[in-house]
Amino acid sequence: MRTPIVDFVNKYAEKDTARLHMPGHKGVSFLGCEKMDITEIRGADELYDAEGIIAESEANAGKLFGFGKTIYGTEGSSQCIRTMLFLALQGAERTGERPVVLAARNAHKAFLYSCALMDLEVEWLMPEEGERSSLCTCPITAKQVEQKFSEMKQKPFAVYITAPDYLGYSPDIKALAEVCKTVSIPLLVDNAHGAYLKFLQPSKHPIDLGASMCCDSAHKTLPVLTGGAYLHLSEEWAEKVGHQAKKAMEIFGSTSPSYLIMQSLDKCNEYLADGYPEKLAETIEKVAAVKTFLQKQGWEVMDGDPLKLTIFTGKMGYTGEEAAETLRKTGVECEFADLDAVVLMVTPENTDRDFEKVLSALGSLQKKTGIKAVQMPLILPERKMNIREAIFSQWEEVDCEDAVGRICASPCVSCPPAIPIAASGEEITAEMAELFKAYGIEKIEVVK
Repeated sequence: MRTPIVDFVNKYAEKDTARLHMPGHKGVSFLGCEKMDITEIRGADELYDAEGIIAESEANAGKLFGFGKTIYGTEGSSQCIRTMLFLALQGAERTGERPVVLAARNAHKAFLYSCALMDLEVEWLMPEEGERSSLCTCPITAKQVEQKFSEMKQKPFAVYITAPDYLGYSPDIKALAEVCKTVSIPLLVDNAHGAYLKFLQPSKHPIDLGASMCCDSAHKTLPVLTGGAYLHLSEEWAEKVGHQAKKAMEIFGSTSPSYLIMQSLDKCNEYLADGYPEKLAETIEKVAAVKTFLQKQGWEVMDGDPLKLTIFTGKMGYTGEEAAETLRKTGVECEFADLDAVVLMVTPENTDRDFEKVLSALGSLQKKTGIKAVQMPLILPERKMNIREAIFSQWEEVDCEDAVGRICASPCVSCPPAIPIAASGEEITAEMAELFKAYGIEKIEVVK
């Protein structure tokens, strides 16, 4: 597969051209990548008005994914989340009321900031009783969404979920999409952790399962530089709002998109086309073997995302943070750790030696008295202000014990995407303050 952006930049870098254009480093090496870092010079095309090499590269990505439309983002899924919501609004009926989006509570803070920018209201979906209580996961069902539709006074313009979440859990996207279609509402999926899902056999990508729009952080699970992302539209929504997609991305993006990131996305097309599904399947087999081994050793390992090792450590008597520290001493840096779990993200670029280090580190820990998982309250906090008012209000930072009775300004989460202990506009309670402390959150931004 051709790599038009990479090829163009390589040819330009080889020329003895006087760079009397941006960027200011002029191709002189400070970090080592400057020679390949350019701007929109003649022939380099423009990301938000692509007609040349970028358009060709995006078309290559589109062929690989096979959806209605696939476009590049250079500012991660955060830019794509804002764009998805904007496009869903463009395709919705306007009633004169503040638009409402129905969202699973474990949304990335970028979602809340997007709602503030566009002055959206959020109706939250919480996990059902009896489900694992964690800040990082929010199991919801199609039945819940259907019930919520019947209860809401105002029809939402979209349903928004995070799948897979930070721990690797995904709800039944196909069932959710079918429920949304019965009332002509788009299903938007933050698939930041699942760009590779398209290349499973069969595909488990949200668009193939019926989602209307979806964002992938290419850099999280594919060999792409940090910030590289895809925005995908289904056939239906590409026809409906696809012509507005680039302009929407431009609204929420920098006018100086990174050519280093675009080259990385371009090169990834070649990587995906050259035997990637086979490499992926081989890696998934290795991860499955590691999971089985750890389970035999007494560790509680989550099923779900086949490229994630999510280990709930309480059964063995350790916090996730303690397990992460042990891994660190053995030369392993995890993706995430909290009181209950440690999360390790794997790709085909990891080696057998990496897995050996994980097994060696966790194998060195002896079983102790079990630790109960931290319980996340399933009752939504009382909302005192809308999200936009709270985020754009004057605010101050206070100690968490002094925040009781105050209104949350910025969302308070242990890590994104996660269920915010308090979302913008909600009143902070004593119970929340205790949960803040448990997760190591000492300061909170509250409305003045």
